[in-house]
Amino acid sequence: MTLINIKGLEAYYGDMQALFGLDMELRAGETFALVGANGAGKSTLLRAMCGMVEKTNGSIDYEGHDLTQLPPEEIAKLGIAMVPEGRRLFPSLNVEENLKMGMMNRRKGPWTLERVFALFPILQERRAQMVNTLSGGQQQMVAVGRALMANPKVLLCDELSLGLAPVIVEQIYKSFAEIRREGMAIVIVEQDIQRAISVSDRLNCLLHGQVTLHIDDVTNVNMDQLTAAYFGE
Repeated sequence: MTLINIKGLEAYYGDMQALFGLDMELRAGETFALVGANGAGKSTLLRAMCGMVEKTNGSIDYEGHDLTQLPPEEIAKLGIAMVPEGRRLFPSLNVEENLKMGMMNRRKGPWTLERVFALFPILQERRAQMVNTLSGGQQQMVAVGRALMANPKVLLCDELSLGLAPVIVEQIYKSFAEIRREGMAIVIVEQDIQRAISVSDRLNCLLHGQVTLHIDDVTNVNMDQLTAAYFGE
């Protein structure tokens, strides 16, 4: 079942166009990867899905709602949550308080504080610790947990592995198996092609704000073709 259907999406930052007539379909319960180099338009696409791009053309249909016409808070209430690049936690709050910030637009669902602590046990140990004193990997776990606390139907993850040690990245990505058991659809923005393939069902490669390659089954990836699409060769 199609959950989000994007048609002819254009996005602008002032006079600069970042997305050019982009089409994409997200199905319920799947993990969809967006790969591409810096500046390819991956983060802009996620921001547009959250209502955080001021000027757009085209449509993003989500269960009969055109997300391009809604403010971010209304989109959040409909069940879309993002783990932003750079985490953007509240440094004046501790771990537990940051997690509870995800409850502001909370929907009914299985994700509770206890469930997040079960997913990331280190956060329970550090629940009273100020979040800005955590390691980068622990902060990323808080960012993921905060998004889950909203009980979204769609989880958007922007560059989870950026700047983290490989062992921490592996730990965070392993959590997606548990997250998917609840039927949540996940979109992952990732520069690491192999990492994206390892957790995803389908994949788009973006370059200069356009889809240069769509792969409908990541078990049958032609790496030469994907590499060429990634670099525009």
